[in-house]
Amino acid sequence: MTTTTEAPAPPEAPAPPRKFKFPTAFTVLAVVLLLVWIASFFVPAGVYKTNASTGAPIPGTYHKLPSCSAPAATAPSLNVDSPAEAGVAPADAASAPGATVGEAGLPCVDTSFSFRFKQLWDAPPNGLYGVESSKAFVGPWEQGFLYGSAAIFFFVLAVGAFITVTMKTQAIQTGIGRLALRFRHSGSVLVAILMVVFALGGTTYGMWEETLGFFVLLVPLALALRYDRMVAAAIIFLGAGAGVIGSTVNPFATGVASDAAGISIGDGIGLRIAMWVVLLALAIAYVLWYARRVRQHPENSVVGVSAADAAAAASLVSDVPSLTGRQKVVLTLFGGTFLLMIYGFIPWNDLWQEGFGKDFPLPTFADFYFPEAAVLFLIMAVVIGVIARLGEEGTVSTIVAGASDFLGAALIIVLARGITVVMKNAHMTDTILHWMENAVSGTSAGVFGVVVFIVNLPIAFLVPSSSGHAALVMPILAPLADFAGVSRALVVTAYQSASGLVNLVTPTSAVIMGGLALSKVGYDRYLKFVWPYLIAVFVVVCAFIGISAATG
Repeated sequence: MTTTTEAPAPPEAPAPPRKFKFPTAFTVLAVVLLLVWIASFFVPAGVYKTNASTGAPIPGTYHKLPSCSAPAATAPSLNVDSPAEAGVAPADAASAPGATVGEAGLPCVDTSFSFRFKQLWDAPPNGLYGVESSKAFVGPWEQGFLYGSAAIFFFVLAVGAFITVTMKTQAIQTGIGRLALRFRHSGSVLVAILMVVFALGGTTYGMWEETLGFFVLLVPLALALRYDRMVAAAIIFLGAGAGVIGSTVNPFATGVASDAAGISIGDGIGLRIAMWVVLLALAIAYVLWYARRVRQHPENSVVGVSAADAAAAASLVSDVPSLTGRQKVVLTLFGGTFLLMIYGFIPWNDLWQEGFGKDFPLPTFADFYFPEAAVLFLIMAVVIGVIARLGEEGTVSTIVAGASDFLGAALIIVLARGITVVMKNAHMTDTILHWMENAVSGTSAGVFGVVVFIVNLPIAFLVPSSSGHAALVMPILAPLADFAGVSRALVVTAYQSASGLVNLVTPTSAVIMGGLALSKVGYDRYLKFVWPYLIAVFVVVCAFIGISAATG
């Protein structure tokens, strides 16, 4: 009898080590929110006295704030019971049981853990619908101006609905395919043209949030030209970003800063035009260099060209049918809607008054911004649904599906805004501004210009709103320029350059995080792509400002 023994099973191969995967945009922003919240316990709360007529901070008046609990001076409805069904919250926290307040008329800040934890807890809803009171406190039950991003949130959802309905007609896909065929041997020309268009919007009216509607359009176009998703995002980010850094007559950055500095928006425009030309040329060259590398060697892509992306690109440029008459009408309405949005956003009368001293000769909107633009996109989604004969049910279901596709990007915008609310309610911003004021005092002209640019970089991170940043720092930095023998226009240029540069990379930027989410590009991949350009921009701006200050 023969006995057989089974051969021992081969040892199992060790599992391959798991590669580190960079967290999603939500996790990045959650970490930033937590770090900012922790910093609020260590950064002293303080404020500047403000000009009664302009609301601008007065140089040299910074003072720290005393502590108090449930202060009526800063948080009128902080520690009160939730409102009843009537929806009205008590107006004064001093009426809350156990509340203690500072002296009458003396601003104070609650430094208790419960107050700070509530700010962290309320950050997301405040980022959506927080209201800024007359005492500069942001909360859901205040009375004043909307500080949250509810308008942008709804705008993004409306853009998603509009684009999805249009894509349901196959007009966009066919149009992109025809455009890719037209430029399949000269994609660089199309990239350069698009970047110039975005840069013109950036330099004239600060086109930035308004670009969110274009990411979904450029991704398939870039893939059809055998580029990757990063090229699509870079066309918008670096195109509009170069324009914003070199803003010439942007009323929301250059205009607000010039007014706060007591000068005309035209002062220093020659330097800004020169910067715009150089920075845009640098941006176009950088994007084209990367795009050619990806087209020739896809393995060089920082995001990778997936099989699905490659198949989508191939389908867009193979057997492309001609546009039908109905699709041509849809594309005309589609393009016209975006042009109408841009026309409505540009403050034509302000620009015409500055340049020619009279009102703009053509009709303009009395009030047109994100709420009006959102309704425009929803109405045009319905119109295109009717033209394409999608039917009532088909149009409505497509609108809902399109809005849901963009919900992630919209929520990222809300979370980013919530971070700024935490900083604002903790009164951290003025303290950091005070530190920067001390840093730029007593320097030479050339060094002063560069230092002003550098110190505005962290402030731009803390205050992502260009107009809010300008209103905050210019009343302080402009007088400092007089002491340093530097023109105030140069300080304006330094501020806007810093604001535009930081907006290209900061994770608290709704456009950066939202645009990357729409493009399906990881934040870590974007940082890997963009850091050489950021260094080049930093050097170029320092050279322009330093030389101009030294020779001015």
